Amino acid sequence: MSDRTVARAAEARAAFLRPYKVETGEGFLLAGHETAVRDGMDKAQGLKRLRARSKRLAELQENLYAEGRRGVVVVLQGMDTAGKDGVISHVMADLSQQGVVVTAFKQPNTIELAHDFLWRIHQHVPERGRIGIFNRSHYEDVMVLRVHPERIRAGDVAGDPRSDAFWQDRYADIRHFESYLARQNITVLKFLLHISPEAQRERLVSRLEQPDKRWKYDPNDLKERGFWPDYQHVFEEAIAHTAQPCAPWFVVPSDHKWFSRLVVMEAMIDHLEKLDPHPPKPDPKVMSALDEALAALRA
Repeated sequence: MSDRTVARAAEARAAFLRPYKVETGEGFLLAGHETAVRDGMDKAQGLKRLRARSKRLAELQENLYAEGRRGVVVVLQGMDTAGKDGVISHVMADLSQQGVVVTAFKQPNTIELAHDFLWRIHQHVPERGRIGIFNRSHYEDVMVLRVHPERIRAGDVAGDPRSDAFWQDRYADIRHFESYLARQNITVLKFLLHISPEAQRERLVSRLEQPDKRWKYDPNDLKERGFWPDYQHVFEEAIAHTAQPCAPWFVVPSDHKWFSRLVVMEAMIDHLEKLDPHPPKPDPKVMSALDEALAALRA
């Protein structure tokens, strides 16, 4: 592929991602981001592109693993039914399990609660060469807990969880944590799977209508749905205060699952293309030994 062709592909990819990428939170408004497809692509085109691009993502991930010098954290956030599990199963389908680690963060356990809120996250940051997928993350501590500050146990932390200053400090902690990881060659890419309340209602109804899907239903989903405006507010606040060039956010239209998967995949490809990972070149002595081994096997 010529340099000109590569440049054109990069420009097209950047143009595709531009409406969704947030590198600075100044003036960010969640209301300015759609939840549905907005670029004229239909489902058949999208699925075809997903299949084709999956191979490129797998190639880049293999090179990242072989190089072993840099890592990536992919953070997935969103309301219940936003499609986090689907993104993981479809976008990562062709990636080598050797180089990808998926972590689902549930409510913190007793040991995790005895540490600072970033402690359990840091335990799962991938080693260099790998991609870590976070199904929920440290952003639960400035999203869910900001909607429900009563869940923070009194005396565990300094400050008043009902004050704005408390959350400003947490945003600063997150920015510093992600900047620190970037300096260690670990990039954090963050995705808010942005759905409409109508799309969520349809997905919840679908779960209840299908007997083999009812196990996914959690009565708490309806309770949390009642806090929809509050969650939209805390999503907006979190993105506005933590988006930075070294750790960008992507606000992904997710009313159509195939499209949200495509945006996540293209964003990962875009970042890995910029890293341009390559397997290390073998030592000349090693190459000579390999040539001898090949000659022996052929003989």
